[in-house]
Amino acid sequence: MVDITHKNNTLRIATAQAIVKVGTIHTIEAVVSKQIPKGDVFEMAKTAGLFAVKKTSDIIPDCHPLPIEYTKVDYRINDLEIVIEMTVKTIYKTGVEVEAMHGASVVALTMYDMLKPVDKNVEIKEIKLLNKRGGKSSFKDNGEPYIAGVVVCSDSISAGHKEDTAGKEITKKLRECGVTVNVYTIIPDEKDEIQKQVKQLYEEGHDLIILTGGTGLSPRDITPEAITPLIERRIPGIEESIRSYGQDRMPYAMLSRSVAGVIGESIVLALPGSTNGAKESMEAIFPAVLHTFRILKGAKHNEN
Repeated sequence: MVDITHKNNTLRIATAQAIVKVGTIHTIEAVVSKQIPKGDVFEMAKTAGLFAVKKTSDIIPDCHPLPIEYTKVDYRINDLEIVIEMTVKTIYKTGVEVEAMHGASVVALTMYDMLKPVDKNVEIKEIKLLNKRGGKSSFKDNGEPYIAGVVVCSDSISAGHKEDTAGKEITKKLRECGVTVNVYTIIPDEKDEIQKQVKQLYEEGHDLIILTGGTGLSPRDITPEAITPLIERRIPGIEESIRSYGQDRMPYAMLSRSVAGVIGESIVLALPGSTNGAKESMEAIFPAVLHTFRILKGAKHNEN
């Protein structure tokens, strides 16, 4: 199966449709009046669909087992067609569109099985996904392109004793999110130098100023102390998300002192200097963090 361990839990919703077409209006009347020999078609098919949703991962090899927290089956009659809509919800790392389509398919197949003794012209058609939301694309900001500066804070890397990988991971993620990185620099763990870089990037109009390194507890880890006096408002939720995401993957993440805040309309982030720490921090908050720019300009939160 596809690796989804890097993803965040979000509310995922999907609605799928299937259509059962019958041969005569008498079949529709018999379904509505519950006169089909095999029983109540709507209730039997609904029950089968609910079981199918729960068992999707047992049938479709690449589907992940996930908690099904809501299902709903709606029927609509349109001439000789019974339109089925299956809605599924969960709070998990991956979507439920396959579960919704599987459920709608089994509802339709159950109807077919119950109706074929009385109608030889029953057919199933148009099994499709109607809509889905809650995944990463639902929280992608579609506003103006953003510009970022990435600053690697490390004595050893600036001295040439080590190669930077954390900064490169940050840059890679930013570009995946459509953010232009036009400054990438490496500096030593010096308070004055860190503050100078942040001020310069802000004055140059960078939307995002991301520092990596110096957020731990060693004597030379002074990035939070350097940038906190410059930040006008902290964003605790971003900091909490970074640590929570990391803690689910590595117990030492609680020792990180990542900082997030704003200077004017620029977002400043101080992330861990380890490659995994930087990568996981970016996974935890991007692309959703880009919505901050809309809020800074007075927009309301997106409702998903």
